[in-house]
Amino acid sequence: MSSTEIKSDDNGYKDVQAKLTRLTKALDDKAVELEVLRRGMQANAMKAEDTAKAIEDADLDPRFVEATFAVSSALGGAAVQLRHLIEDAAEGASHSRVVQRTHARFYSGLDEVRSNRPEKTPKPGFLVE
Repeated sequence: MSSTEIKSDDNGYKDVQAKLTRLTKALDDKAVELEVLRRGMQANAMKAEDTAKAIEDADLDPRFVEATFAVSSALGGAAVQLRHLIEDAAEGASHSRVVQRTHARFYSGLDEVRSNRPEKTPKPGFLVE
C-alpha cells in the first residue's frame, strides 16, 4: 500500500479527514472535467444545428435535415443534463467541506489529546459489558 492510500477500514480522526479531503478533491476535479465535456457537447450541438440548416438550405432530403436537427437537440439536451450533474458534484464537494469542518470541530481536540499522550488509549467499547 502506498503512502497516499488509506485502508477503507481506518476510521481514526486523521484517516477520516484524509478521506474527506480526497472526496472533496475528486468531486471538484470531476466537476471541472464535466464542464469541459459539457462545453464540447454544447459546441457540437451548435455545429450540428448549423449543419442541419445548411443541408436544409441545400435542399437535401428532409430525412437528413430532421436527423441532423435530432442530433443537435440530443447533444443540447445532454449538455443541459451535464450542467445538472456538474451542479450536483459542486454541491457534493461543498457538503464534504462542511462535514470535514464539523468533524474537525468535534474531534480535533480529542485527537490532539490522544495523539500526544504517552499512555495507550483503551479501544472503543472497552468499558461496555
